[in-house]
Amino acid sequence: MRFSANLSFLFKDAPFAERFRRARDAGFGGVEFMWPGIDELPAVERAVADTGLEVALFNFDAGDIAAGDRGLLSDPARQARFRENVPVALELAATLGCPRLNALVGVRRPELELDAQLELAVANVAWAADQARAQGASIMIEAVNSYENGPYLLDTTVKAVGFLDAVGADNVALQYDVYHMQRMEGNLGETISRLLPGIGHVQIADPPSRSEPGTGEINYRFVLDLLERSGYGGWVGLEYNPSTARTEESLGWIRELGYA
Repeated sequence: MRFSANLSFLFKDAPFAERFRRARDAGFGGVEFMWPGIDELPAVERAVADTGLEVALFNFDAGDIAAGDRGLLSDPARQARFRENVPVALELAATLGCPRLNALVGVRRPELELDAQLELAVANVAWAADQARAQGASIMIEAVNSYENGPYLLDTTVKAVGFLDAVGADNVALQYDVYHMQRMEGNLGETISRLLPGIGHVQIADPPSRSEPGTGEINYRFVLDLLERSGYGGWVGLEYNPSTARTEESLGWIRELGYA
């Protein structure tokens, strides 16, 4: 099992560029992160080169997350910003050797027709997938919960899989976030088993607090064992808020579950 440290959530007591070294020193071989912002890109490139970490995934520009944005793809007023970000993100991915980029599709906008929003998002993902294919990169589509993320367009696996089918590209896959889907629908074992062939990346946290495994309601011994037994060979991203003062103190579950 390969765990990647999500640097947008972990080691937050350090500046972003310093979190790469902290992750390496804590024993991680891979990292992932949300879009860091254009000004951070040189520092990110240096940090990856200096630490030798593998970048498992990062997000395209998804707007102002703190203000409620969850992607630009389904808003016609922001389509240009997304399409301007795609070549920049793909260049970063090529430099870092990162094969996966996560595209959040956005929230419901009441002034727009739902079908029109979804059609626009499908078109934007299909376009981005075409650009990514040339360098062997894949686009991830993630379902996230609507309790914390507003009226997100894809808040269940059914909606996310339907969206993937509409895009119809061989380099677009499902990013399965165990935390989000436990909150929205549960039935984790059956869903993971059924969808595994189309899952390109997995992320974990434990509800209700979105902290490390072992602090909440999910039996992660079962979930991770299921992924292994089912042949999942990808990364498992740790996208959680540590319950401890320092991230390093929250990692004991890895050893307890037999992965260290």
